[in-house]
Amino acid sequence: MFLFFLQDWIKVFKGLGRSIRNRNISPDDVSEKLGWLLVIATIPAGILGLALEKHIRALFASPVVAAGFLVVNGLILFTAERLRSRPRRAYAAVLTADDSVGLPTRGMPGVGSQVELPDGAIARLTWLQGLSIRAAEAAALIPGISRSGSSMVGGVLSGLDNQTAARFSFLLATPIIGAAAALKLPGLFAPELSDERGVFLVGSLCSAAAAWFATKFLLGFFETRTLKPFAIYCVVADIVFAALLLVFR
Repeated sequence: MFLFFLQDWIKVFKGLGRSIRNRNISPDDVSEKLGWLLVIATIPAGILGLALEKHIRALFASPVVAAGFLVVNGLILFTAERLRSRPRRAYAAVLTADDSVGLPTRGMPGVGSQVELPDGAIARLTWLQGLSIRAAEAAALIPGISRSGSSMVGGVLSGLDNQTAARFSFLLATPIIGAAAALKLPGLFAPELSDERGVFLVGSLCSAAAAWFATKFLLGFFETRTLKPFAIYCVVADIVFAALLLVFR
């Protein structure tokens, strides 16, 4: 995730550096605002994850309960699509060279096919909206609830289009997943796991490759499509999994 958005993270780090050096957040500096949005939204998520993860996973450990929450996840996605504002924003008036994130805007009203989406769409979120998106993401501590789906729902209901909400969700995921990895990786060096490190390495590389291509696919998918296919998948999969669990209990 970090490498996929490397150019964007470089802009964010530079923006944070400028903001700290100048001791303010320039209203015209998109990278500064985006950087602090990511910082502020990450702190409560980290606290909630450390404090509640074990308790929530113990409380909802049953696979039947996890299957039940999968359908809840689908209903959340359906509801978000129904509630969100249908007209897509016209970004052409706010595009600048510093705002571009390398994403085509095919099909956007008022925007040419070669114009790129701005980080400014995210940076215009208020601090409260940024925290609200991260709070929505915290629901993913419950098995069966999608992390990216929850944060996308928060972004969509805050006025972002699906593609920009997905991008913000992936940016939000990077520091929290990185922190979780840093917390868990030392355990892999325990003597009793010496024979399994090769398996973990192969699994990690496969996961990284899958994440790269999935992110690339989803950002393209959400240029013109909605969350409904994923909502339908959650409901159908829930019915299938629940039936299998009841049959083979």
